[in-house]
Amino acid sequence: MKNIIPQSFNISAENRRTLKKHKPLLLWFTGLSGSGKSTIANAVEQALFIKGVHTYALDGDNVRGGLNNNLTFSPQDRKENIRRIAEVANLMIDAGLIVTASFVSPYREDRENVERIVGEANFVEIFVNTPIEVCERRDVKGLYAKARAGEIKQFTGIDAPYEAPLNPAIEIDTTKTSINESVALILSQINSHLALEK
Repeated sequence: MKNIIPQSFNISAENRRTLKKHKPLLLWFTGLSGSGKSTIANAVEQALFIKGVHTYALDGDNVRGGLNNNLTFSPQDRKENIRRIAEVANLMIDAGLIVTASFVSPYREDRENVERIVGEANFVEIFVNTPIEVCERRDVKGLYAKARAGEIKQFTGIDAPYEAPLNPAIEIDTTKTSINESVALILSQINSHLALEK
């Protein structure tokens, strides 16, 4: 952009990675509301924290209540929501953190854009593939009931689309896989990438 000149800093991303003794990474959890994204992401972050990994969690409702509280759930605002989150995650990756991000992120193009922003090497797409009937049965927040009653418009899976990942790095069906099994699966997939040092 015109008249914007990026500042150079003495401390590099490599310096921060060396200090933290692990590589940064974005674990992007996508799936329907109620699929178990946040629950699994929280458990993964806890497991990484115990290992001494520097982490930070980004979650849909939390971000919507602050950074993105001026956005609606229209397709255009959903796109901007995910773009902003990707840019925040990119800053955290530059800081050397492992970021867990739990967002419905219903559009494939938006998730691909996240990968472009943070870089392919820093992006792991995790599809929490829970059937909608199971998500509705759980309905922890009561959102499906409100959507069915017409109180919530453009609700993903009801009157707004969800485009499932075509080739996620990790896919979890929570009807068959427990939280502990999900965490073990994710850690086994990312340990070599993180290059955790003793």
